[in-house]
Amino acid sequence: MIYPMKTLFLLFIIIPLVTISGYAQERKLDKANQQYNQLAFIDATEVYLDVANSGYKSEELFEKLGNSYYFNANYEGAAKWYRKLFAFLPSVEEPTYYLRYSQSLKAIGKDKESQEWFDKYAKKAGLSNKKYKNAEDYLALIEENSGRFEIKSLSINTPGIDFGTAFWEDKIVFASTKDTATLFKRRSAWDGLSFLDLYQAKRNPDGSLTDPTKLKGDVNTKLHESTPVFTKDGKTMYFTRNNYLEGKKGKNENNVTLIKIYKAILENDQWTKITELPFDSDNYSTAHPALSPDEKTLYFASDMPGTLGQSDLFKVQINEDGTFGKPVNLGKTINTEGRETFPFVNDENEIYFASDGHPGLGGLDIFVSKINEDGTFATVQNVGSDVNSPKDDFAYWIDTKSRKGFFTSNRDGGQGFDDIYKFLETRKLKCEQVLYGKITELATNEAIPEAKISLFDSHFTPMGEVMSDSNGDYTFAVECGKTYNVRAEKTEYTTKEEKITVDNANGKTNLNIALEKEKCKVAVGDDLGKCFGIKMIYFDLDKSNIRKEAALDLEKILDVLSQNPTMKLDIRSHTDSRATFKYNEDLSDRRAKSTINWLIKNGVSPDRLTGKGYGEYQLVNQCTDGVNCTEEQHQMNRRSEFIITAL
Repeated sequence: MIYPMKTLFLLFIIIPLVTISGYAQERKLDKANQQYNQLAFIDATEVYLDVANSGYKSEELFEKLGNSYYFNANYEGAAKWYRKLFAFLPSVEEPTYYLRYSQSLKAIGKDKESQEWFDKYAKKAGLSNKKYKNAEDYLALIEENSGRFEIKSLSINTPGIDFGTAFWEDKIVFASTKDTATLFKRRSAWDGLSFLDLYQAKRNPDGSLTDPTKLKGDVNTKLHESTPVFTKDGKTMYFTRNNYLEGKKGKNENNVTLIKIYKAILENDQWTKITELPFDSDNYSTAHPALSPDEKTLYFASDMPGTLGQSDLFKVQINEDGTFGKPVNLGKTINTEGRETFPFVNDENEIYFASDGHPGLGGLDIFVSKINEDGTFATVQNVGSDVNSPKDDFAYWIDTKSRKGFFTSNRDGGQGFDDIYKFLETRKLKCEQVLYGKITELATNEAIPEAKISLFDSHFTPMGEVMSDSNGDYTFAVECGKTYNVRAEKTEYTTKEEKITVDNANGKTNLNIALEKEKCKVAVGDDLGKCFGIKMIYFDLDKSNIRKEAALDLEKILDVLSQNPTMKLDIRSHTDSRATFKYNEDLSDRRAKSTINWLIKNGVSPDRLTGKGYGEYQLVNQCTDGVNCTEEQHQMNRRSEFIITAL
């Protein structure tokens, strides 16, 4: 049901103002490996395949191969290489690969095996309960969001029902059974029950409400009215009412009167010209309208076809001529298998709503999500235990300037069935963070414009999507302290994904992503290592023996030399300035020769290789002896080069 009050459940069986029944990827991998005269085109993925087929095995190699097929929607290939990954290393540390393997298996029809790997993913990621998969320790999260409000009940509350508030001119409008509230008695037949009408009350500087009177005009009827919202000029109102217009009561096929959203116009201080909205129906309910700050979008709750749960939140465009577009479901970030209802959108692009499907304290809780520029929604957050209780809490409204507002609850200690509470928000829910970075080409460090950047939460729920600008820059509005996955992709580049945990304080978090070209075009004089982002070959400290970390990079060079039998290389090793000239020259020379020997040992003819150590004689920056430099600046000088001398 859309309506929240447990205490009114029987009422809406009889006259259901709000009863609702039945809420309820292939880009082919281009494997061309071409050569043109004195130029060579090298496909990075083919290199990885050749390296793997030669018998070389490593966690990194299998991950990259699996990813290359997964990101291109070739799930047969992805499953093959993820299977090899887990055979090579049964206990992979990163949960993501369990999930991708599971998804790949499902895509190729291996449902049972897919479920087994999803269960392993869930265990690895700590998802003990599907309902709480996005908030494993949700009570701790709610506690973090608590202690932010000063709350008081209002004197206008009655022993009956008082709920929902909307700002109109200098007044607050709400629904109440005020007239005959003293007749309420809790009995099964609900005899003598009063109907809800819309009242206006004066809003005082201290947040109190006084002098409640009924709205004038044709709004209030013998049935229920509630949850209004007003345009900024105060002349148009959208509100909820039973399916009742011009003295006629509409019913569905089961002879039940549901609820609809109506529109009223203010003329001569009277609310008149009542019309129902075009997407209303006798066979489903629409309720609890809310306007976007620009008044171009109407948000509402409904159980119309396309609803994901018992009731969902929808939005509909309001056209300049007053007509309406087609209602759109807000999607799975907002809506659940339960009830989502009572939306409110403020001028900070936040949507507040009530739900019993998101992790809460019991009954309906109030939640909030940021509306992103592209219309998607940020992670839903519980507003905390001050406003929320074990009972139903809903109909949240806040003035963003004063941070004062109202909400409704049937919590213990109230005066009636549902009471309105005023509040002062003393601290905003979350700190503000911006995740930003630059997309560059790995080999050249040049900016990549128009790359597609996708943001996912820690469980790979999509959070947003942008394109890098002309400088390769991108930004996302994110939440403090949260972990995200950022995927960058563009045609002719290998898709890459990075995990980042955002700083837990106001400010910005940087994440730069360098993409590797799927094909590298090289000529005599070019550094072959740049094709694969090989900046240095790793050796143990002060030694010249090849470390394990360097083996995969050298396998790439080896494969290219095998594919191009006339190619010759000059291998150059460089150090930083932090030792004597002589020491650095000797060390780098030994390392260059060690690299050459590795390639010869693995089948490369010695007459195709030359090499030398240059020590610190060819620094790429100002970091000479006596200059104070960072570790990153010194790292730029510690490099390996594979210069092509012949093709």
